[in-house]
Amino acid sequence: MNIIVTGGAGFIGCNFVYYELEKHPEDRIICLDKLTYAGNLKSLDEAMKSPSFRFVRGDICDRETVEKLFEEEHPDIVVNFAAESHVDRSVEDPGLFLRTNILGTQTLLDACRKYGIGRYHQVSTDEVYGDLPLDRPDLFFTEQTNIHTSSPYSASKAGADMLVLAYHRTFHVPVSITRCSNNYGPYHFPEKLIPLMITHALNDEKLPVYGNGENVRDWLYVEDHCAAIDLVMRRGREGEVYNVGGHNERTNLQVVKTVLKELNKPESLITFVKDRPGHDRRYAIDPSKIHSELGWLPATGFDEGMRRTVKWYLEHESWWKDILAGDYQDYYEHMYGNRGQA
Repeated sequence: MNIIVTGGAGFIGCNFVYYELEKHPEDRIICLDKLTYAGNLKSLDEAMKSPSFRFVRGDICDRETVEKLFEEEHPDIVVNFAAESHVDRSVEDPGLFLRTNILGTQTLLDACRKYGIGRYHQVSTDEVYGDLPLDRPDLFFTEQTNIHTSSPYSASKAGADMLVLAYHRTFHVPVSITRCSNNYGPYHFPEKLIPLMITHALNDEKLPVYGNGENVRDWLYVEDHCAAIDLVMRRGREGEVYNVGGHNERTNLQVVKTVLKELNKPESLITFVKDRPGHDRRYAIDPSKIHSELGWLPATGFDEGMRRTVKWYLEHESWWKDILAGDYQDYYEHMYGNRGQA
């Protein structure tokens, strides 16, 4: 099969590219990525060596680029990871999130209608459900939980989800959606919580923690998420939403302390900072549906996943140091600017 992966130079997207190349070597993977601040082509260096992989630089909002790619590749499946995803940035510039996350999704869906597709899969987030109270550990997000967004980011993702389901109902586009909990693992952009804490701790810098650090997240190792997406896009029912969670709830403060323990750094590096507006209290997913229908369960416990993640950052210092220095943004032009599209 030919599989278009949008946003494949980002964190989860590049991990998914590697997962597919390893698990399904018979398939062809075409990555479409605009290479914004969170897209790093260096993350795909190993994929570039595979004859089953093609990279195309482009914007999912650019209809001409998208349709040209569909005409060239005749994709069987499209997996949309491309999104603006950092909540703090969405507070600063909501319009950018609406453009990419909603209008970009529409452009892809229109191409799926025009050229035909076996499956369009939308990668979404548990943040569309809002949050849960800290004093009710018995409550979890299910696929029937009402949409109740808290930030421009989550609102844009919820809008995209609704559009995907509308195209299925109105135009019969074969779609599926996964809503995942917080991912962590290799290639995670350094502004996110876990890599931010790792890189700061390695430099013996203060580790900024919002509020009192008691906000709870359900952490999912990125490879487990990739396995879930692969199952849903190939075997999941059309028009369905599947929640993907790790059953690894931790407070932000517990996560930070775990990082410090792995790196043998003192907890005195922790500093508490003013909380961000609309900061959700607790996320927790019930993944019963994907387990009962497709047999998926997370394979990686939090402690093991954190050991792997910290080890990866220790072994790939040049990757994250280039990002912190801003050099990664010049990487595409330096390596590929004069070569054209692969």
